This record gives sequence, structure tokens and C-alpha cells, in this order.
Amino acid sequence: MKKLALAFFLISGAVFSQKMNIIKGNFDFLKDQTEINTEFDYSNFTMMEEKKTEAQYVEEHKAELDKDTKGSGFFWEKKWVAARKKIWTPKFLEIGNIELSKAGKKINFKEGLNTPYTLIVQTIWIYPGFNTSIAKPTARVSTNLKFVETANKSNVLLEITSEEAPGNRAENQWENNFSDESRIGEGYAKTAKTLSKMIVKKAFK
Repeated sequence: MKKLALAFFLISGAVFSQKMNIIKGNFDFLKDQTEINTEFDYSNFTMMEEKKTEAQYVEEHKAELDKDTKGSGFFWEKKWVAARKKIWTPKFLEIGNIELSKAGKKINFKEGLNTPYTLIVQTIWIYPGFNTSIAKPTARVSTNLKFVETANKSNVLLEITSEEAPGNRAENQWENNFSDESRIGEGYAKTAKTLSKMIVKKAFK
């Protein structure tokens, strides 16, 4: 019985491994930079294992919530849309910069800059995970990371794909995180952390 319970726990809380692949370019141009303009593109991503459009997911989830409590879907949608600016973007910037600072590097990411280079963080796919008493699958986020010339964004100097970056369920792994938006935010944090580690290793070798 104990073995069965342990097996179920491992399946329901399976750990997914993030995959970072360099598609083109190298990190050399970053070595002498102190700031990188950063833009976030949430305009066209899919969701869930079925690769639903965001619009389809939002409508279906709103309908599910409204079945339990009329009107709750409307308030959830407000939180969902706000999460981009309130959680996902700040998490990426904060954790990415913390990782660079810990390594003693002066380079950092920030929005709204007029710098030679821009990092475009394009969201490709999101799985929000969920949190119940019997299953707590991890949130996952896939992104495309492009470093381009700010004055000529068609010139891509470095392109990296990040697949299925895991979102922690809570700050403390033994606590519960019932917020979809927060779990997804941790996926963006993981993406930034891994990217910053790559920059430290490859741009400052």
C-alpha cells in the first residue's frame, strides 16, 4: 500500500526538466553590456497538452468557474490578464537580474531602455498545473528568447528556445500554491535563472 501511494505521489507531482537549446548565434556581444532592453510578447501562445488557443482556454475556464460560483469567471479573467504585468514579467526580470548579480556581473535586464540590444521573450506555450489534495502537477512554460539589435530587430544575434520550464507550486515546496498565475510566474523565474546562468558561463568565459 505504501509503495502504491508513493508511486501515485511521484506521478502526480512529476518533475519536468527544462530544455534550453541555442538555435543560432553566440553570447560574445553581451560581454561588454551593462543593460539589455527587454520586451515580452504574450500575443500568440497555446495552452494545455491539447495546445488550445489562449482565448479558447480562457472561455472554457471561465465557464467552469461560473458553474460553481456565478460571476467568478469574470474576476478570474481579470487576474489572468493582469498576471502578465504583475507577476510573469516582474518574475523574469527580478530572478534573471538576481542570478547575474550573484555571479558578480553588472549586466541586467530592464524594460523600456534604448540600448544597443534587446531581448524579446516570446511566450510559446503554458501549462498552468493545478493543486488538489490528490494531484499537484507542476506548471510549465515554453518560450523563445531572441537577442536582437534594437535599431534593427530583424537582425537576430542569438536565439534560444526554452521548453517546459517548471513552475514551483509555492516558495516552499511543502506549501500549497493555489494560484495558476503564481505557479506560471515561477516558470518565468526558472527561465530567467537558467538564461542568466548561460550568460555567465558563455559570455564571460
